Amino acid sequence: MFETILIANRGEIACRVIDTARRMGVRTVAVYSDADRGARHVAMADRAVRIGGPAPAESYLRSDAIIAAALETGAQAIHPGYGFLSENPDFVDAVEAAGLVFIGPSAAAIRAMGLKDAAKALMEEAGVPVVPGYHGAHQDPEHLAGAADAIGYPVLIKAVAGGGGKGMRLVERPGDFADALRSARSEARTAFGNDAVLIEKFVAKPRHIEVQVFGDGRRAVHLFERDCSLQRRHQKVIEEAPAPGMTEEMRAAMGQAAVRAAEAIGYAGAGTVEFIVDGSRGLRTDGFWFMEMNTRLQVEHPVTEAITGVDLVEWQLRVASGEALPLQQEDLAIRGHAFEARLYAEDVPKGFLPATGRLTHLRFAEGARADTGVRAGDEISPYYDPMIAKIVVQGATRAGALRRLSAALEATQVAGTVTNLAFLGALARHGGFAQGDVDTGLIARDIDALARMPQPRPGEIALAGLAALGLLGQSMAETGFTLWQPMERGVILRREGEEIALRLRSLSCDAHDVMVAGRPVEARRVAGRWQIDGEAAPEVAVNGASVTVFSQYGLGFEIIDPLDRAAAKGGDTDLIAAPMPGLVKEVLARPGQAVAEGDRLAVLEAMKMEHALLAARDGIVAEVLVEAGAQVEAGAALVRLEGQAEAKDGEADSA
Repeated sequence: MFETILIANRGEIACRVIDTARRMGVRTVAVYSDADRGARHVAMADRAVRIGGPAPAESYLRSDAIIAAALETGAQAIHPGYGFLSENPDFVDAVEAAGLVFIGPSAAAIRAMGLKDAAKALMEEAGVPVVPGYHGAHQDPEHLAGAADAIGYPVLIKAVAGGGGKGMRLVERPGDFADALRSARSEARTAFGNDAVLIEKFVAKPRHIEVQVFGDGRRAVHLFERDCSLQRRHQKVIEEAPAPGMTEEMRAAMGQAAVRAAEAIGYAGAGTVEFIVDGSRGLRTDGFWFMEMNTRLQVEHPVTEAITGVDLVEWQLRVASGEALPLQQEDLAIRGHAFEARLYAEDVPKGFLPATGRLTHLRFAEGARADTGVRAGDEISPYYDPMIAKIVVQGATRAGALRRLSAALEATQVAGTVTNLAFLGALARHGGFAQGDVDTGLIARDIDALARMPQPRPGEIALAGLAALGLLGQSMAETGFTLWQPMERGVILRREGEEIALRLRSLSCDAHDVMVAGRPVEARRVAGRWQIDGEAAPEVAVNGASVTVFSQYGLGFEIIDPLDRAAAKGGDTDLIAAPMPGLVKEVLARPGQAVAEGDRLAVLEAMKMEHALLAARDGIVAEVLVEAGAQVEAGAALVRLEGQAEAKDGEADSA
C-alpha cells in the first residue's frame, strides 16, 4: 500500500478521498489554487501545495505543477478524482513517466473510451449493443444533417469528447439542426478543445441507467446499476440504486455487457458504463444500448457504496498498489435502496443559473451522508462547479429510502446563497418519481411545478421580523419592555423584490404580537423555545442584513433600512447585464438592430456552462458595451437598448 498519495482535485471529491486514505493510514497531499487557499480539502490533508491561480487552466489543469508537487512531497501515487485531468490520457502518461502511479485506468483504456464514436465501434466489436447513429469522421454540416435525416428525428447531437451534458443538443425538427450544431460545436470547442460531434437517435422515453464496474487490468466485476434518469440540461440531479423496475434478467444482461466493455480494454480501477434504456414498455433485455464509458470514479458513486457496503476509493487504492480485486462477482450483493441528491448553489427560477456567495450557515441532516467540500464561512467561487454537497440516504426499501431523502432535504440548512434545495424537495415528493415512473424528460415536463418557489406563510414572515429586530434571544431589559404600555415598532423586509412591512408589539421579552398583511401572529417563548401561533418555530439565522428562516427548505429575507429605500428602488430596464462573473463567449447584438423579447443578444460562459442573455423586451440596440473574449464581473453592462423616450424621438425625427 502507498504511504502518501496526492489528490489532483478539489472540493467534495478531494475530501472524500482524504477520508478513506486517512482511515487506511495513508498520508495525503492536497493541491490548491489561489481561490482555494482556505478550502476544506486543504485543511483536511496532511500537506497542501499551491499550484497556481484561480482559473482551472492556471491550477487544476496544470499537469506539470501537479506532478512536481507529488515529487516534492514524496507521494508515490496521484488520485485524479473526477473532472479536471481525471480522463486525460496525456496526464496519465506524464504521471507514469515521472515514476508515479496513476490511481485509475491506463492511458490506453482512457483513449479507447475517450471519443464516443471510436468507443461505440469498439463496443460493437465486443458484442455490446449501441444506439443507432452516425459516428463517422466526416464532419461537414451538410453530411451531418443528411445523417440526421437518415436516422430519423428526433436526434441528439453529442460532442465526441463530451461529458456532463456539454456539447449536447436535442434536435426535434430538421429546420433546427444547423443552429443546434453550431451551438453544440462552440460549447464542445470551449470545454474539450474538440468540436467534432456524433449524431444519435433520440429514444422517446429514455432512462439513463449505468453500471458500476471495477477491473484489475485483466478481469472485471460489476457492482450493479444506478438509475440517473432525473436530469435537467443533461446533468444528473437525483440518482438511485438499484434502478426501479429492474428485473434480474435485465440486471444480468446489463452487468454482463458492462463487464465485457471493461474487459475489452483491459480496464483497471473504477469505471462506469452508461446505457440509454427505452422505458416505454418496461425494462427489456433488447431495450438498452451503450452510450459511453466514464473512465473514472463517478459523482454518484456513494449510492453504489450504500447498497453494496463497498468503499470504492479503498478498492481504487488497493488495486492501484498492486493488490487483487477485493471481491469476486458472486461475493457482491444488493442490500436495500439508496438515493443521492446534488445540492447546488443555483437560482432555479432563473433557469438554474449558477450562483455565488459566502455560505453564512450550513448544516446537514443527522443520519444522512453528506459529501461536501465546503463549510460555513466558505465562498462559492465563480471559477468552479457550484456544488455544495451530495446528500445520500439508504433504506431497506425504495419507499423507505425516498422518505428518508425527503426528510434529509427538509432538515438541511443553507444560508448565504440561493440553492436548489426546494427543487430537490419537490422532486423527492413527486408522485411519478415515487412510483418509479422515471425518464430523462420528467423534470422538463413538470418544470413549472418543480421550480415553483415556496411562498412564506404569515408565521414565517413574523419570525423573520422578530429576528431582524434581534428579539428572539433578548432579555426583558434588552427588549425595552415597560410596565405602562407595550413597546411598538416596525420593520421592513424584502423577499424576491417585494417589500413586506411589519408592525410588532412587544408585550414582554417572551411575548410579541406581529401584524402581517393585516393578520395578527402571536410569538411566545415557552420553556426557552419560541412558538408561532402555538406551533414550534423553525430555526433562524441572521447575517448582517439577511435573515433565513429554515422552513420550506429555507426562506431568505433582506432587512431594509428605511433610509435606503429610495436608493434601492428603480433600476435600468434598458440594460442587459452579466448575471454573474464570466467570459463573454459571443456577442450577437449590433447597434441599430431591432430585437424582439427573448432574442439572444450575447452568450456568457461561466461555471463551465454557456448562458444565453436574452432581450427582456422588444426594442432597438443602442449600444454594445462589450466585445467577445472579455472577462466581466457580475452586473457588468453588456448591451443597452434604446429607452422609450429615445425610440419616440427617433420616430419623430424620421417623420
